[in-house]
Amino acid sequence: MLLFFIVEVPEVYLHLQQNLIRDSDMKKLTDKEEEVMQLLWDNGPLFVREILEFYPDPKPHYNTVSTVIRVLEEKKFAGHKAYGNTYQYFAVVSQDEYKGKALKKVVSQYFDNSYTNVVSTLIEEEQLSIDELKKLIKKIEKGKK
Repeated sequence: MLLFFIVEVPEVYLHLQQNLIRDSDMKKLTDKEEEVMQLLWDNGPLFVREILEFYPDPKPHYNTVSTVIRVLEEKKFAGHKAYGNTYQYFAVVSQDEYKGKALKKVVSQYFDNSYTNVVSTLIEEEQLSIDELKKLIKKIEKGKK
C-alpha cells in the first residue's frame, strides 16, 4: 500500500511525494527517536532549542538532539522548513500511523499474523478483563453496521 502525506507547517502545505512510505519500508524507531517524535506529535513543529526545553535537567546536548532529528529525517519520519540558517522540524508520519504499523509488525512477528491470538494471549495473561472484552465486541459489532 502506498501512502501519501500532506503536512501543515505554519501557512505552508508540503506535498511530501518524495517521502512516500510503503508499509514494509517504515523503520523501527529507537527509544530516543520515539521520544523526539512524541514531542513533535504532541506540540507540532519545533526548533531544536524548543525540543530541548521539554527535557528535564540534565538536558541532552544540542548536537545530540540535532543528530536524532536528522536521523528521523533520513528515516522519513520528520521533515523541516528552513528559516534562514535554522530549521523547524515537523512530523511526517502521524502517531496513529506509527502505532498501527508497529502493532501490525508485533502481530505478524509474535502472533502468527492473528489478532485473535493477540486477544487470546491478553485474556490468558489477565491483561484484558471480561468486561473489556464485552466492550470490544460491542465496538466491533457497532462498527460493522
